[in-house]
Amino acid sequence: MTQKIVIAGSGFAGFWAAVSAMRAIALAGKTGAIEVTMVSPTPNVTIRPRLYEAVLENMNPDISSQLAAVGVHHLAGLVEQVDTASQSLVVQQADGQKITLGYDRFVLATGSRLFVPAVPGFAEYGFNVDTLESAQRLDTHLKTLTNKAETPARNSVVVVGGGLTGLESATEMPMRLRAILGSQADIRVVIVDTAPEVGAGMGTEPAAVIQQALAECGVESRAGVRVTAIDADGVTLSSGERIAANTVILAAGMRAHPLTAQIPGERDGSGRVIGDAFLRAPAAAGVFVTGDTVKAATDDCGNYNLMSCQHAMSLGRVAGHNAAAELTGLPLHPYSQPKYVTCLDLGPWGALYTEGWERQIRFTRQEGKKIKQEINTQWIYPPAPDRDALFAVANPDFVIVP
Repeated sequence: MTQKIVIAGSGFAGFWAAVSAMRAIALAGKTGAIEVTMVSPTPNVTIRPRLYEAVLENMNPDISSQLAAVGVHHLAGLVEQVDTASQSLVVQQADGQKITLGYDRFVLATGSRLFVPAVPGFAEYGFNVDTLESAQRLDTHLKTLTNKAETPARNSVVVVGGGLTGLESATEMPMRLRAILGSQADIRVVIVDTAPEVGAGMGTEPAAVIQQALAECGVESRAGVRVTAIDADGVTLSSGERIAANTVILAAGMRAHPLTAQIPGERDGSGRVIGDAFLRAPAAAGVFVTGDTVKAATDDCGNYNLMSCQHAMSLGRVAGHNAAAELTGLPLHPYSQPKYVTCLDLGPWGALYTEGWERQIRFTRQEGKKIKQEINTQWIYPPAPDRDALFAVANPDFVIVP
């Protein structure tokens, strides 16, 4: 009887989980005996780390040919319910019909969603770059600002959140606005963060570099404050300051996909399931959690994966391999990702490249920018639809070394 592995999600983790599972099945000589099905609305990988950019071309590459090359079946739909007791899923198909899928192993790779604080006006007036659709909505909004009378609010953007996405969005924005409104426009971009200093989460030395980059890009900082209200014409801060702006971009962090709540077991503050060394959900037999849905140790020094494509790609490879390994008798592969780097795009200033969890600065400005461009345009994209090439990268030991 054919056994079934079902993978929910076609992002970085879901894609590599599917390819890695097929690789393990082929290594075990079980091709045809185990089916791998990916469930997602469309067979695409959204290049989420690039959605802060002004040009949104090729941000959602089709992976149909890659899946076909390795023998993965794609089912257009969304997993709505997970019943770990009966090992079954309820899937809302793209055609509106609901079906039930049984599984022998299930890999949850549905990623994360933007965290929207309970602040009046965020849902109605805020923009974000969390999905391709929301990034396109922001782009359309910015381009239609020329239809408004010139006012300080029209020419101003407030970015809420000083993490990587917020910093990348903010430093890109002055140049982006001038391209739309004209080089002579009086542009204002403000980044707001609750941390004592914008960029403080990166560490003391990187924060100093970030402050320099913000200043050179013409971005104002408001640290140690939060947004208390937002409307069509601006934001109010906890300090009492009012900033006039027709554009407010929310980048206040992420939370794991709601499906994690249907997986028994312990979760962290972001809703991620606490996985074991093999990325299994300890309280749910046959379930693997990966990408942004799992919290797992990256090393023996107390570090854990972040919600990033850097970790998601490796997590996906390991989860997919182990899901297949349990069915084929291959050895399971423990997750380990001790090498950690950060490459932060800082607009025309360049980029900041650090290594290690202590974030030691290695490259800045144009040297860092070159690495960032390679990451964004080459390393994170799916390889060509060649079975052997895909299997080579799907090895759970595979590591990209800058």
